[in-house]
Amino acid sequence: MRRERHTKIVATIGPASSQPDQIRALLLAGADVFRLNFSHGSHKDHQSRYQAIRALEAEMQHPIGILLDLQGPKLRVGNFATGYADIVAGQSFSFDLDATPGDSLRAPLLHPEIYAAVSPGDLLLVDDGKLRFTVVSCTAHQCHTIALNAGVISNRKGVNVPSAILPLSALTDKDRIDLAFGLELGVDWIALSFVQSAADIEELRGLVGGRASLMAKLEKPSAIEQLDQIIAVADGVMVARGDLGVEMPPEDVPGLQKGIVHACRQAGKPVIVATQMLESMISSPTPTRAEASDVATAVYDGADAVMLSAESASGAYPVEAVRMMSRIIAAGERDLQRQPERGQSVFHRSGNATDAVCAGLRAMAQVLPPTAIVAYTTSGSTSLRMAHERSWTPVLSLTPDVQVARMLALVWGVHSLQMEQPRNVDDMILRSAVIAHEQGFNAQGRPIVIVAGTPVGVSGTTNLLRLVWPEEVLAATPTRNRRTAVRKEPA
Repeated sequence: MRRERHTKIVATIGPASSQPDQIRALLLAGADVFRLNFSHGSHKDHQSRYQAIRALEAEMQHPIGILLDLQGPKLRVGNFATGYADIVAGQSFSFDLDATPGDSLRAPLLHPEIYAAVSPGDLLLVDDGKLRFTVVSCTAHQCHTIALNAGVISNRKGVNVPSAILPLSALTDKDRIDLAFGLELGVDWIALSFVQSAADIEELRGLVGGRASLMAKLEKPSAIEQLDQIIAVADGVMVARGDLGVEMPPEDVPGLQKGIVHACRQAGKPVIVATQMLESMISSPTPTRAEASDVATAVYDGADAVMLSAESASGAYPVEAVRMMSRIIAAGERDLQRQPERGQSVFHRSGNATDAVCAGLRAMAQVLPPTAIVAYTTSGSTSLRMAHERSWTPVLSLTPDVQVARMLALVWGVHSLQMEQPRNVDDMILRSAVIAHEQGFNAQGRPIVIVAGTPVGVSGTTNLLRLVWPEEVLAATPTRNRRTAVRKEPA
């Protein structure tokens, strides 16, 4: 299960990839984390997929991360008397709270929050922005607009309101039910859709209660305006470029992506770049060259992970898409390693012992270099901190907590395992040498570097940096004594 790359792959599970053998093929092709998209599928579907992933995890004896993606509030027009209406550029058109089927002059839009938030000059975007309306006037029950372009508006198409902060929670009643179900299953990450402010993440955290890590999906202009505050309270961030590209001009999205990734790198928070990365592979066995460049750009920017949506969930070539993404990542990382100045860390360091140890280790890795950094962690913070130094030396992360091990499966450069807590420093050295050897992180004459805290098992005490040559430790240890270094299988 050792990857020869650092950037991780999130693969969405769906109708094209739900069977155990299909999920296994995705993992072997390169998937590191599986996404369960609760915008689609029943609880029964997701439970079956979850169980298949956990069975595969036990078979492979390697932690696998599972991300639950909540649907969030979906704003939609109602139905039309004929199923659709033709819209002419420049015509007047109204949206209202009347559930009567619409026609060429009006449509039901049964979301009072919209009428409370919009003002003259605001935009209403329908069907992923294919139709654009500017608000002329608005009451508590009706909005009068002018159509900015011609097109067809039809039943249940989505509505975006990019210029207003809507007075609604990012968590719908459906989301709360889905959240409770996912937490009962035991998912590792919760992705919250349509985040507008840091308060949305704080509301979710109160419900989750530490049972999973929280991912903020950035899809709205209001979230960009509060970017630093959202990053500060979230455990990770997803650049959800689909809706972001609807609510903001498409030409702004590449710059926003770079800015968000940079801000997450500075804060030391994992960041996923998502949506339409290999879109053509939904129906084609190969991507466009532009799509390959898009994935590589995320790698160059330093994203922790890149994500496949419909490509792996409902496309004709899910395994090929994962394999292709893995190849693009590997090529991009080889290019970066030839140009080390492009991969320089932008992590903001604080004046504490952990930062001092990790900064010193980065310099050490450039001199030796070691085959692996073995990070002992209870909460995951040491491994996260090491990963965001962006040293090309892989991080072999060892933790007694299977939930932490699964959470770290998303993080750049981390090979995460669950194992028993070492009894003391000598036991730590032996375990490190044995596991590095077992997992392929060994090379003749080259050391590993151990990063840990003493006393052993106390979170937040990273203060130990130790050079160890595995072959020397193993040569001096009887085979029977190496059994103490065997890690536990994930629960």
